[in-house]
Amino acid sequence: MRSIYDVVEPGGFSDPQYLVLASLAAGPKHGHAMLDDIEQMTGTRLGPGTLYGAIGRLEGQALIERLPEEERRKPYKLTDAGVSAFAAKTATLERIVAAAAPRALVR
Repeated sequence: MRSIYDVVEPGGFSDPQYLVLASLAAGPKHGHAMLDDIEQMTGTRLGPGTLYGAIGRLEGQALIERLPEEERRKPYKLTDAGVSAFAAKTATLERIVAAAAPRALVR
């Protein structure tokens, strides 16, 4: 079972697979471009091992696929299953935020 610490870190959101899906939802990217995009979205830069571990898991689940190499760069894109998984996870997170936001104001 996953704990809350697998999803939330102090000061930021940490679910590398979701962040890769979110980055690729805007269009195909290679690893370095994903790192930059994720940093822009979250304010935190993933390490290369974290990024490529997430990419490997997502490829294994057929949620992303590698495109032909471009000058040593290996771009990836979402598959149809990846688009659906991203939409489902985003909807779940939106429900959590909607329920949690009023509670965060109570002190």
